[in-house]
Amino acid sequence: MMFKHISTKIVWLLIIFASNNSIAQNGKDTILLLNGAVMTGTVIDTTNGVTSIKNPKDSTKNIIIENDRIFSITNSRGESVMYMYDTIIGNEFTIEEMRYFILGEQDAEKGYKAKGAFWGNMLLGAAGGVTGSFLSLIPPFGFTALSGLPRVKVKSNTISNVDYIKHDTYIMGYERVARKKRKISSLIGGGIGLGVGIGTSIILDKTNNAISFD
Repeated sequence: MMFKHISTKIVWLLIIFASNNSIAQNGKDTILLLNGAVMTGTVIDTTNGVTSIKNPKDSTKNIIIENDRIFSITNSRGESVMYMYDTIIGNEFTIEEMRYFILGEQDAEKGYKAKGAFWGNMLLGAAGGVTGSFLSLIPPFGFTALSGLPRVKVKSNTISNVDYIKHDTYIMGYERVARKKRKISSLIGGGIGLGVGIGTSIILDKTNNAISFD
């Protein structure tokens, strides 16, 4: 009688387990990465140090992400945090601190505009390009290399919640992305400026040669 009772419990546990697996397979999961990016898909497996996600564009292939790049996976059953506080492997933030770091990254990605770095290096690149010298490459690329050093000002209109600014790791996450965007904008601006400057230099040379020939 006792054996029958235990068997019934095991059967019910198996049914519940299969039901949960069905939800995981058929439902949509939200994967939050440590860099602030968010992916939506169906998680198939999270073992062996990687997470397999069903590729929505190609059912024959899966998207593979290393687990140490993932903060959490959320579905209809709630959030499962995969990030672990472990200074030995370099995870120096607690789970709460890392969550605010990611929020800072996301706000900077959405709201921070590095217009000053873009226009400043574009003008510098244009001025260097007009000289037509190989050394004209040095100022804009030097500006790009140094563009990540100045302090990042967290603008209030880019913060999704004013309470976040109270957390140091939020500011750290915001600054990390802001500096990256500043460098990219600076590089693009410098490249455009160089192109404009070199083009202007060529036109001026042709004009001067034509006048001299006349």
